[in-house]
Amino acid sequence: MLHERRGARRAAALAVGALLTAACHRASACDVCAVYTATELRERRTGFRIGASEQLSRFTTLQRGGDEVPNPAGERLTSSITQVWLGYNFTPRLGVQLNVPLISRTFRRVEGGHHLVDGDEGGVGDLVLVGQALPYSLVTERSVFRFSVLGGVKFPTGNSDRLAEELAEGHHHDEPTHGADLQSGIHGHDLALGSGSFDGLVGGQLFWSWQRLFATAAGQYAIRTEGDFEYQFADDVTWSAGPGVFALLTPTYTLGVQALTTGEAKGNDRQAGVQATDTAITALYAGPGLTFTWGTSFAADVAADLPVLQHDTGLQIVPDFRLRGGASWRF
Repeated sequence: MLHERRGARRAAALAVGALLTAACHRASACDVCAVYTATELRERRTGFRIGASEQLSRFTTLQRGGDEVPNPAGERLTSSITQVWLGYNFTPRLGVQLNVPLISRTFRRVEGGHHLVDGDEGGVGDLVLVGQALPYSLVTERSVFRFSVLGGVKFPTGNSDRLAEELAEGHHHDEPTHGADLQSGIHGHDLALGSGSFDGLVGGQLFWSWQRLFATAAGQYAIRTEGDFEYQFADDVTWSAGPGVFALLTPTYTLGVQALTTGEAKGNDRQAGVQATDTAITALYAGPGLTFTWGTSFAADVAADLPVLQHDTGLQIVPDFRLRGGASWRF
């Protein structure tokens, strides 16, 4: 009797193992299952998540009214913005996230019309608290579709002292210089770590896949208010979109390759009721992107942005390139 029970247990164990093996083989052949694991399940889990992202930008090109002009003083700016964030999902469709930016900027610019000065600025920027919701999600035999929205507020935690330069240096008037004097393309608003204002943020994001092909789109609108030194940044729109393909797609990990376009549009700022003439910009960038996921917890991405179109007002220094990357872990 004992031998019969042991035999039955072995048979049951073998049967379960065979079923699991068969399921794994089927899952390995099921592209949509892997996409679902990499995107839908990772986004819909409740609990904490942490992450960090980096954007490194290099500026050496001077433009006036959208046209490149000489940079005789060799002005340059390197900007690093590291975002450290903590999030929590209350439900599979509703969560909140706090972003803490750590900013480091080094520069060389003309001051006083002829002095060439090397300097740096660094510290904590303006914190952002964002609520996120997933109002619509659809999974079929061949595709995954997800639409999420966000809304939040930016707090005046960053140092805004550099904004005081805008009136003192006369940058906002974009006045031509004469003789040996040189005008700088790096302004106080380029170096300030914060705005001194409470600002609103709204946005949305789309993800769609069909077998191994996928596409993403995201947009964000910033609603600016007046901050320190009576300075008000103009409202701005940023967006990104592009098609991609999963080069590697398994139930355990995925690797996606994407062609991305990103853009921004911003008007002229205001200070003390006067509209600036050297702060508006419309830009379009293009470049490759990679995304990687491991299970339902880890995700990482990296992308490069190369300028395709940069139209600005006044004299401004504009990016030569931008490098972006980040990683997150969901508990």
